[in-house]
Amino acid sequence: MFTGIVEERGSVRAVTDLGDAARLEFSGPTVTSDAGPGDSIAVNGVCLTVVEVDRGGFSADVMQETLTRSALGSLVVGSPVNLERAARVDSRLGGHIVQGHVDGVARVRSVQPGENWTTLSFDLPAGLSRYLVEKGSITVDGVSLTVVSVDDDAFSVSLIPTTLTRTTLGSREVGDPVNIEVDVIAKYVERLMEGRPG
Repeated sequence: MFTGIVEERGSVRAVTDLGDAARLEFSGPTVTSDAGPGDSIAVNGVCLTVVEVDRGGFSADVMQETLTRSALGSLVVGSPVNLERAARVDSRLGGHIVQGHVDGVARVRSVQPGENWTTLSFDLPAGLSRYLVEKGSITVDGVSLTVVSVDDDAFSVSLIPTTLTRTTLGSREVGDPVNIEVDVIAKYVERLMEGRPG
């Protein structure tokens, strides 16, 4: 489990095609300071298992299902990435409950800079709007954010300067793909309501 509070911006060191999978290598001295094989690290909101830690970075194997259902397949050497270690049970939950299980890939629809913040809007993949509410939580590329507005095919968020500088979202442009994860509590509530009589 994660919280959506990005610990550092890393980058892609290497991409190795394994046919039906890929091995990705990332730089990330902060998140690897206490990491070992088998640990979980969220990369742009996708929970990956550490295969090896080396030289202030780590490698992870990514199966085809993950490459297809997330934006990780578009990463190339040098791509910046948001990194977060798994949450500790004895620390504050600064964001919201994030599983690292991507629900879909959205694309940046618009970027509107303001004096003290920037508003980003995204195309929303079909079927996900029912899980979003204004002032609810959403994870975009691993960043816990508050939904500003939502309709059937789009949503928007506002980013403060800290988020713009400490995550990859500050450099996103129209058309860029991003991983999104909706609030898991909404999905559980929907599932429970489906089995309710009447």
